Amino acid sequence: MTGPLSAILGFGLSGVFCLAFTEKILPVPPSHVLLLFLGMTAAADGASLAILLAVTTSASFAGCLVWYTVGRRIGFDRAGRLIERAGRYVFLRPETYHKLGQAYRRNHIRMSLLAQFIPTVRNYLPIAAGALRLPALTFALATLLGAAIWNAGFLLTGYLLRGSGQDSLTIGFRIIVIVVVLETAFMLALRYGPAWRRRIRLVLG
Repeated sequence: MTGPLSAILGFGLSGVFCLAFTEKILPVPPSHVLLLFLGMTAAADGASLAILLAVTTSASFAGCLVWYTVGRRIGFDRAGRLIERAGRYVFLRPETYHKLGQAYRRNHIRMSLLAQFIPTVRNYLPIAAGALRLPALTFALATLLGAAIWNAGFLLTGYLLRGSGQDSLTIGFRIIVIVVVLETAFMLALRYGPAWRRRIRLVLG
């Protein structure tokens, strides 16, 4: 994997932008892997780290706008059918998409922000935002903030690992495992949270 990535990085910041943008359209490699790799290999100092953050955040934001536009053009029903047909190929279950879409209706600003912290979901939930015709400005601002925080966390972690003298690959793998665990916990809370809250209210009277 690092061979093709290194080759693309040979094009400089334009290569970084293309990688981050392409990851937003099709999450291969996953964003946390890509950002850790960039932080460990392409950030020579604080200034270059800041530039990487600006470029990758801009690319992620552009990818979100692409999917938002797609969702806005095809509508919610057709977007749902698209996820049902293609979701399994990008590890996005239709049930998850529909549940998050319902949550979007209740609080689109919070969901636009939180969506950026969930691997895979962060790539395709903008389709729901566009399909529901959520206000473009609030979607854009929340998405941009979420993408900046997500990207900064992994770029900075990769940058710190570069000079730590520790086994970067092992530590990076552990971080990815933690992200997957947190993602799973979020999905379980989304699926079972309402039932748990009802039971707690019944117990407490």
